[in-house]
Formats: sequence, structure tokens, C-alpha cells
Amino acid sequence: MYFPTSAARQLSSAPALPLPSERVLALAPSPRKTLFATVTKSGLSLWRVRPSAVLAHLSRTATSLQEHGENLALQWSPDGQRIVVQTTGSHLVLVTVEYNAEEIPYQTPPLPTNAARNFLPGAGEALPLQSLSLHLEGVIRVEGTLLSVSPRKDYILFSTCSPPAVQRVPWPNADGGENGRGDYDTWEINEEEFPWLVDPDVTVCQISYHRQTGFETWITSDGRAYLVQLYQEQNIPPSASEASAGDEEHAQLRHLSHNRLSSDSTSSLRPLQWHGTCIHHVDPPRWVQKRKHVDPGDVAKYTYTEPRRAMAIALNPKFSMLATGTYSGTVEFSSFPSVDGVAPTPQVLQIPNMYATDGTGSVCTMEWSSDGYVLAVGWEKGWAVWSVGGRCLAWGFGVEYEVDEERFQDAFMYGVRGLFWAPGNFELVMLAQSSPNQADGQLFVLPFAKSATTGQQSPDNTQYAFLQMDDRVLVYRGADQPDMSVINPEADVWQHVKVPESYMSANWPIRYSSLSADGRLIAIAGRRGLVHYSSTSGRWKMFADELQEQAFTVKGGLLWFHHVLIAAVEVAGAYQIRLYSRDLELSNQNVLHREMVPSPVVILSLVDNSLLVYTADNTLYHYLIIPTADTIKLHLCGSITFGGVIAVPSAVRALSWMIPSAQKQLGDPADDLAVATVLMIVGGKLVLLRPRKSEEGEVKYDMQILADRIEFCWIHLRGIGTLENSLWGYDGQGIRVWLNALAIESTPPPENGEGSVILDNVKESVNIPLDFYPLSVLMDKGIIIGVEVEAATRTNLTFTMFRHVTSSHLFLHHILLVHLENTQAKEAVTFASHYQHLVYFAHALEILLHAVVEEDNEIPEATEKVDGSKEYGLLSAAIEFLDHFDDALDVVVSCARKIEMTRWPRLFDIVGNPKILFESCLTSGRLKTAGSYLLVLHGLEQLDGMNGDAIRLLRSAIAAQDWQLCREILRFLHSIDDTGAALQAALVETQIVPSADSHIGPVVLGNGNAH
Repeated sequence: MYFPTSAARQLSSAPALPLPSERVLALAPSPRKTLFATVTKSGLSLWRVRPSAVLAHLSRTATSLQEHGENLALQWSPDGQRIVVQTTGSHLVLVTVEYNAEEIPYQTPPLPTNAARNFLPGAGEALPLQSLSLHLEGVIRVEGTLLSVSPRKDYILFSTCSPPAVQRVPWPNADGGENGRGDYDTWEINEEEFPWLVDPDVTVCQISYHRQTGFETWITSDGRAYLVQLYQEQNIPPSASEASAGDEEHAQLRHLSHNRLSSDSTSSLRPLQWHGTCIHHVDPPRWVQKRKHVDPGDVAKYTYTEPRRAMAIALNPKFSMLATGTYSGTVEFSSFPSVDGVAPTPQVLQIPNMYATDGTGSVCTMEWSSDGYVLAVGWEKGWAVWSVGGRCLAWGFGVEYEVDEERFQDAFMYGVRGLFWAPGNFELVMLAQSSPNQADGQLFVLPFAKSATTGQQSPDNTQYAFLQMDDRVLVYRGADQPDMSVINPEADVWQHVKVPESYMSANWPIRYSSLSADGRLIAIAGRRGLVHYSSTSGRWKMFADELQEQAFTVKGGLLWFHHVLIAAVEVAGAYQIRLYSRDLELSNQNVLHREMVPSPVVILSLVDNSLLVYTADNTLYHYLIIPTADTIKLHLCGSITFGGVIAVPSAVRALSWMIPSAQKQLGDPADDLAVATVLMIVGGKLVLLRPRKSEEGEVKYDMQILADRIEFCWIHLRGIGTLENSLWGYDGQGIRVWLNALAIESTPPPENGEGSVILDNVKESVNIPLDFYPLSVLMDKGIIIGVEVEAATRTNLTFTMFRHVTSSHLFLHHILLVHLENTQAKEAVTFASHYQHLVYFAHALEILLHAVVEEDNEIPEATEKVDGSKEYGLLSAAIEFLDHFDDALDVVVSCARKIEMTRWPRLFDIVGNPKILFESCLTSGRLKTAGSYLLVLHGLEQLDGMNGDAIRLLRSAIAAQDWQLCREILRFLHSIDDTGAALQAALVETQIVPSADSHIGPVVLGNGNAH
């Protein structure tokens, strides 16, 4: 999903001014994340994200520091025009950000004319640097020890300690705002003002506002966290502009809050009322509660720090979940609260291979990426990046190997104070806890490679893994390589394709990327326009007219239909689907077809020659792609609305459908929409929408939820054997496979005839646990391909190097095991026959048999008392299945040599007498396999006293001139008889030495000669 790559860039945090260097205390990005600000105890610096450069610096005077206190933290106003700095002296320093159009912040140094052409802008660096200035607007003194501040559009909200309260003041020179929002207000923390607080005897330590949802999170002094919103007297819900993918959860929360407050008569006396619910609950020990109850004034003497005390909260509305970082360092994932008030069970994340001996420390900062797929976490002693399903993608807590501590510069590996994702989520900006080796070495920018599915999912294109970086894309070419290259982790199977600098410098970051089904064509769309590439010719095609390129934005996705690029675009407020040919130059005159759509496109999907278009007005359009003699066009077959089924159209992240076999073979493609089962990922839920015709002939849909927290999915409409119409979903821990998703059992529709959710969390057919992050499935090779991150350090390097390593996992044995467990031997044989040409097919069968033997070893204790006849059921079925393949004898003995000898009698009771198997191998010329069976015969004490079997095998090996096997047999004979008599007898029998009286000491089998 997201993988750090190369090495972090270090930014110089000290301004180029004659000022003493100070430690950076905090950083905060602007609302649009094009800028960010850092604060030291006496200074404030304003940075541009790309290119990373300081645009302005404000230094406070010694008098100001003495009167108002040193800088502590900072926050941006929602419009990005002000910065609020919190000081240690309980003051708020207001700073305005002004844009100076006529000034140039940096002058280009004088260079010769021929030298200037050698400096090309990097990705996102073509736009000129804007000149910004910082001006002190004023200082607000806060009575009663300021704790936290959160600027809003019309006012500044803050919390205090003494008295415990939440207050707000309008911005200076404000006109009062709407609905009286510019007034001064104070809410004291007590049971009357905040009846939903679990313990009203607290202070609000941290307030965070989430612009996307309209909600805010509070962390109180008792370690609990709350999801909160301020309601007006009329209980006005958030405006449409503030809506997001979490609207359904917002409605639930409002309903929950109103239910809890309905019994409180005092809540109707105030025009403004805070509504909230606890999202992170902690229970302090009973002795703390008792001491607090008996002697409230003496609590300070009995200090207790709750390990699960909330330190940071991060909301993820796209997946309807939130993350909580605690004092002990744990991170917990949980869903948004439900209407009935039942707190969901949190998922506690685990860091793999934790090599730091002194732990993580407390969580300091957390932030989700803008697409909601990954969470970046900073601790006192390290950092990590987690996927939404709970997979730890990368982490660093110190360094695993020895480095030169005096020269090592990557201070973020030892702790992170603050962080945020840069635009496009290709970079993570981090503020290290400290910089021991460099006074201004706290700021770092770590580049990431991310899967193209984060921008656009293509459930049907599973063969090629596709990664995006800041200025290039990476394509996995292992699918085109021989079998052994695929499973070799050292094979170089990634093709790096650099996007033209002239396009990326002005249109960074990449928003959409698409790869054709054959992996040869690539399309990229950035901030404006698009470009495409052919690996056959190695050429990019771009718009010759820059005005045409800048006139439209790709919104909704890109798809390849053979050599035709399908793009959903926005042009001057209108929405179109455009078709471009790879064979023609990019220009408006060469557009093959334009199809107007009434609302923005959310997602595109291609199934055969059917184009599915899902739009923001909750409508699914079905187009047929029809080639003509001169061009290619789209034919609208029909549309259907999902009103009442899909609550939030913008939450749909993947789209496909499955057509019944009868409709595929005999039906009219124009009628597919009425009978197709639609597959979607809505938020994190993997759902099937099943069509059902009402009595009036209208098509209605029933939603069937298969799983939650699904990061991406694949669907194989033309899978091999059993895998046809199979559905694969990754949940952060492993791949869940539903075989023949069209046949998933559904319940009868409700009596009212309306569409509804009819099933929740349907059990998958197969669950494949993985130790790496999967990126593609090679169906014809039976392999899942993925990557995992490695961090390398050297004593002679001053930085950490990150790289992603390709990993693979066979999935054949997982599918076969399901067939065998369901007594579907015929289906198992048919499925396996498609893969028996692979060089590692025998290895896959061996893994299958090993899994069955391990599982069978646990059966007697569970079922022997009930029915002893079923004791060998699965193992017998597996052996019967193996008999259909030539590799059966090799598979059995290879598995036997990898399991405990105590299990051999049980295994060969079913497989057959190993002596007979040995004779079969000897007769068929499988001498190496026969040699392995010698070990089994010895272990089961079935070798004759004269070692006749070993001598016969040795004689056959000599005849075949397999000298390596001869050496192994002689070594075996020597190991079973320390006196050397067995070895001597064998040498004489096979005439390697002339007589039994000969001394066998100097006999050596080296390069095939007997001496």
C-alpha cells in the first residue's frame, strides 16, 4: 500500500538569519497543505512544501518573550490566513499570513546563459515561489492556565484549567459572524453543561477540529476521548459543504447525543449546546477512584498515570473509523460509535519484530493520509506507518544495526514529535524529537511509493503490481518471466518508468494512474491534463498545446480498453467521459468520443466491453463500447439509481459486476444491468448488490455485506477452474477468498419489498494469511506477489536506506485444502491439473500434504471418542488426491522427511507400505526418490539385515552413473553401521572393491571414480 523508499531528505530548520539556532518545538501544515509552519521558543518559520523552502520568518523580541511567555505550539485558522501561537505564559499570539504578489522571495543567482538551461525543475517545482510575510496581529491573554487552542472560521476556541472550562472569543476586527458565532462564550466543565461526560470533574487537555466531518475530538484529563459537536438552538446539522463520507455515522452520532440529552431539562435553556459521546473509555483503579471520592483535594499526592490514557486521536471518515494513541504507546483502531451506544471492541495494533529494548514511549502525534488508507504514528522513541486494516507497513525505533552515532543524522529514527502527509501522500514530513548531532537537523521528508489502488481500484486487473512514486511509476514484470524468476526474491522484475519532467513539474502530484490489461500501456493524470506511455515504443505522449492540457482535470479515473484510453474529466464545470487513442497525438481534435454525464464521476470500471460509470448522484450507468469502421464510441444501455441502498456515493472505492452464465451465453448485453450482481467497496465494507424485480417490474437491490475493513479487492471473472467468479479481498492480515461469489447464499427479501442489508460478514471460503503486503495475483502461476520494507543502516553511512523487497506466496494448497475438506476430490484434481506444468507444482503438493498431516495430528483428541472411522478422513482424501499425479511418490517422501518420525506409521498406514513404494521407485527409475525411501525404511526398521535394498539401489545408481547418489548411499550405509561391515559388504557386492579382504579405508567416491 505505502512503502518508504530511498532515504529521507533533511531540511535545515534554522533560517538564514543572524539568529541563534533553537530547537523546533512543533510543526503544523496549512489547511491545503501547500505550506507548513514550524515554531521555536522565540521564532515562527513559514515553509513551502514543494519545493521545500522557508518563505518567511518571524522572531519575537525578548520583551515579548518575558511578558507573554515562550512559544509552545501553533495552529492554523481554517482559511489559512492566520496562525495562532500558544505560549507558556497562557497567551495566544495571533500572526497573519499575507501574500505579496509583487515581491520575489528568492533571486536566481547570476549564471551564464548556457548554464541556466541545465537547471530543470523537479516534480511540483515549476510554479514560482510566492512571497509571503508574517505580521503580528495581537496577543490575547487567557485567564486560568491555557491548555489547548483550536481556531475556527469565526472564533478561537480554547480550554482552560482553572477554572475547568471551554471558551471562545471572536477574531480581532470580526463582524460577529453568522448566528452569533462571533460572541464571547464560556462553558464550565460540570455535569449540567456537559451531561455526556463520564466524569465531569476533568479538564479538556486537547481539542482537535476535523474540517472534513465538522466534528471535533476532545481528550480530557482523565485519559478519555470524546467525539464532540456544538449545536445551535435549532439543532442545525452540518451544511452540505461540510459533509463527507461519514455522513451516515454523523447522523447516528447526532441521534445518540440527542437521546442522551433528552432527559436533561437544562439543555434547552441555552441557545448553544455541546453534544458528544465517549469514543475511548478508561477505567482507573479502584483505589484512585476511592481516594478521589474520599478526599478530592488530596488527589495530587496519589498521582497515577493510566497506561491507556489517550494522547492523540485521528479520525478516518472515509473508512468510518478512528485511531487512538495511548500513553503506554499502543495504538487502537475502532469504528465510529453506533446509534445504540454500544462501544465497538478496539483493535490493538502490534509492531512486528520490535528490536528496540526500551519500548516505544508515548504516542506523540498521528495523522491519516488524505485517502484514508494509512496512518502515520510518531512516538517518543520512533515512528510507524499502518494500513487501515492493521498491517504495519514500515517502522523505526532506533536502528537495528550499529551506526556511527556521532555522524548519524536521521534523528527521526529515535522519536517523532510531529508529522503530516504532504499533498498526494507521496511524502511524510516529520519533526524529530531532537537532533543530537546537528543544531538544525530536526525536519525530515521521507518519500513513499504507494500502490496505484489507493487512487483507483481495478478489481479485474490483478496480474501486474503497479506502484506510484513522486515522479515515476513502477510496474511488476514478473508475470512475463519464467516460473523460477517469479519465486526468486533477488530477481529484478520491476520496471521503472519516469514521468516526463515537463509534465510532473507543473502538474504534481499524480492523482490517477492506470495500467492496461497486458501491462504495456500506462496512463498518468496529475493536477491537470494527462499523459500516456507505451512500453513497446518507450515513448510518452503529451498534449502539444499546453492550454488544452490545463483546461481539464481527470476526476473519476482512467481505464484502458485495448489501445483506447477512457478518462472521466471535468471541463469548465461540466463532466465528460473522453476516449483517446494511443495511436493518435493528444489533442482535443483527436478525441474519439465525448459522452456527457450530469454529475461528477466517482469511479469507472471495465468488464469485457461494458463500461460501468458510477456518479455522485448515486446512479450507475452501463455503456457498451462499440468499435466502428472509423472510430469507437459509447452506447448507453441503461442506468439505475442506488437511492436508499448506498447512503454516501463518495464512499464507493471499487466497482465491478458479475453476470450469470445464462445471460453471458444467451442474453442481450444491453440487459446485463437488470440481472448483474454488482460488487462494491463502500468505505471499508465489501458488499454485493443483488438485483430483484418487484411485482411492478422494477429492479431493486438487496445489499449483502461480505466483510469490513477491506483495503482492496480483486475479482476473477474468468478464473482457472474453481476460481471463476472468485472474489479476493485483503483485510490487512490476509487474503479472504469467496469462491464463486455468484453462488453466495442469500436470504429471502424482506416483506416490505424494499432493498435492505440482508447478510453481514459472510464467511469466506479460503483465508490466506500473509507475512507481506500483496499487490497482485498471478492466476496462471498460482502465486500471490507482494512487497515488504527493509531498512538498512551502515557504519559508514549517516542515513537510513529504505527499499521494498518482492515476496511471493503459493495459494494452490489453500484452494486444494478447501476442496478436500468439502470432499470435492474431482474438483480438486481438475483445479490442480491446470498447474501441474509448473516447476514448483510438486512443492505446492508437498505444502498441502504437510498441512493435512499437521491438522490430522490434532484430530484424535477431538474426534476419536466420537467416531474413530473419521480419524483419517482428510488425510486419506489427500493421499487419494495425490495419486492422480506423477509426483505423488516424491511428495510423500519429501513430506515425511520434514515431519517427526513418530508420525510416519500413521502416514504410511494410509499411503501404503514404504517397501512397496521403494520398489516402485526403483522399477520406474526414480533413484533419488528411492534413496529417500531408504531413510524411511530405516526409520521404520523395515530394512533387511543384509541391506539388500541399499545394495540394489547402489547398483542401479552405478549403472545410471549418478555418482552423487552413490556417495549418499555409501554415507547412509556407514551411518547405520559404525563397524563399517555394511559399507564393506556393499562395496564388495557392487564390485567397487575386488574382495571382502580389501581394506576399505582409502575408498573414496569423489568425482565418480572408485580408488
